Amino acid sequence: MSLFGDLAEQAGGKPKGPLPPLAERMRPRTLAEFLGQDTLVGEGRVLRRAIEQGKAGSLLLWGPPGVGKTTLAHLIAKHADLHFQPFSAVLAGVAQVREAVALAGERRQRDGRGTLLFVDEIHRFNKAQQDAFLPHVERGDLVLVGATTENPSFAVNQALLSRCRIVALQPLPPAALERLVQLALEDHERGLGVRGLTIEPAAVARLVELAGGDARRTLGCLEACAATCLDADVITRQMVVEAFQHRALAHDRDGDQHYDLLSALHKSLRNSDVQAAVYWLARALEAGADPVHAARRMVAMASEDIGLADPMALQVAVAALQALQFLGLPEGRLPLTQAAVYLAAAPKSNAVIRAVTAATALVRDGEQLPVPPHLRNAPTALAKTLGHGDGYVYAHDTEAGVAAMPCLPPPLAGVRFFEPGERGFEKKVAERMADNDRLRRGG
Repeated sequence: MSLFGDLAEQAGGKPKGPLPPLAERMRPRTLAEFLGQDTLVGEGRVLRRAIEQGKAGSLLLWGPPGVGKTTLAHLIAKHADLHFQPFSAVLAGVAQVREAVALAGERRQRDGRGTLLFVDEIHRFNKAQQDAFLPHVERGDLVLVGATTENPSFAVNQALLSRCRIVALQPLPPAALERLVQLALEDHERGLGVRGLTIEPAAVARLVELAGGDARRTLGCLEACAATCLDADVITRQMVVEAFQHRALAHDRDGDQHYDLLSALHKSLRNSDVQAAVYWLARALEAGADPVHAARRMVAMASEDIGLADPMALQVAVAALQALQFLGLPEGRLPLTQAAVYLAAAPKSNAVIRAVTAATALVRDGEQLPVPPHLRNAPTALAKTLGHGDGYVYAHDTEAGVAAMPCLPPPLAGVRFFEPGERGFEKKVAERMADNDRLRRGG
């Protein structure tokens, strides 16, 4: 039956009322029509076989918008002969969960048919709401399929994770979106085939590029273009650009895509790729990321990955953060980009983070050694009587400014935490350290 089956029956074979959106009309009806997720549901894949056998079980479908999460849930229900019951985590609470479970039980008693409860945006449920599903999933009262754009490892509690398989869906590849456009233009029953429209190759390429792997956005733009066309017209690249107006870039302010963009920025800076650093910074800012987050990442990177190889790097990064806070956007993009270029081009060293990591590990796991007497504070007569401060040499009283006096506890003599590299200013730091070590030994 087509998606118009119920409407057609009401109106003597003709749809009644406004048509559903093109994206809804073109929703895949079979696994063969399900495009772009071949690694999951391609021929011979484990998940596909499980779905075809009606044994997919409870799942958490994780992926960005428009990649087929709802459609896959429909197909799972269809193959398992389950009643499909949609459920929105935005609008519902524990009471609605109990009501849905009760309806599933009544349906099973009435006609023996099970229920697939599809929970859209399941990550919006709090822990108590998610826990409400647990006993019913365990007993098999229903099959739970949750959809989320957030990483389930962080957005879904562990008890529910242990009872559901996580299925990660990816943005649709360009070839899948191109195929979807042609199917929509050719399909006479559900698509735009009766219009006789065609589309320029350049328009398809731009449409796919702007859609960013989102089938719903692809078909939405195609439908908007078609609405401005006469039958048999050609959809042009300019029509596509105008239909999209402004591209909605993939980003979530506190989810995986947000941190992926910041990660890409940091790793490009670390790898001294100026062009990539500028690109990922622009991606994050254009997508609506908080620019302060990017600035903080650059401040951290200046010490973690550059350190004393270029002491100016930290100053540049902090100055960029302060300039951003002073200017705001859009002007704040300029000091951020300036800092990104400087940090990417600077010599790199991870000696600082290696030093603090090694010292922290020793502090946490090693013996808590006493402060040597000559380094202890001696503010009182009693402290002085106990020998606090005895043997201390004021460094400025020495000719070289370095006293022949160890500052680590005796058991740690010779331990080295900070080891400067050979890049940039750290070569000079290494020379100074060697001279100072010699002077402290009395050399």
